[in-house]
Amino acid sequence: MLFMMAVMLLSITVNAQKKGGKTLVAYFSATGTTARAAKLVAEAVDGTLYEIQPAKKYTAADLDWHDKASRSSVEMSDSKSRPALYSKLGSLAEYDTIYIGFPIWWNLAPRIINTFIESGDFAGKTVIPFATSGSSSISNAEKELQTNYPGINWGKGRLLNGASRETVKQWIKK
Repeated sequence: MLFMMAVMLLSITVNAQKKGGKTLVAYFSATGTTARAAKLVAEAVDGTLYEIQPAKKYTAADLDWHDKASRSSVEMSDSKSRPALYSKLGSLAEYDTIYIGFPIWWNLAPRIINTFIESGDFAGKTVIPFATSGSSSISNAEKELQTNYPGINWGKGRLLNGASRETVKQWIKK
């Protein structure tokens, strides 16, 4: 009898672990570079892939960082800017770990990442940023996210420029 109860308890524990512990890989990609990295991360962690989409897509003119009047320049010069999302992700309850990917804009995460974070309940989640950039590191973006959202359990992020499947797997293992 005691043995049967132990087996049942073990079975319940294993089933509960299977239901929890899911991983979400959410990403914003204006040009496709971060999307490629996000797909590698999702594959490495066997996670659910989710694209963070703006309500209004960015055009090449919107992304012209040389033009101070471009949409991205205006958004990034205003720390309170929160570009609208095309759609809001439902409940995050089933996820324990959330990777958030983005391109580095002006040495920071694009403001739409703030919109995404502020639209969900990240309590009790581990959030790990990853980014792509032509020349910047991820450190300033990480620092700003940690400062703006101190209630989130932040994992160490990584810049994934042109990362291979193997590079991503090695990073995930750490």
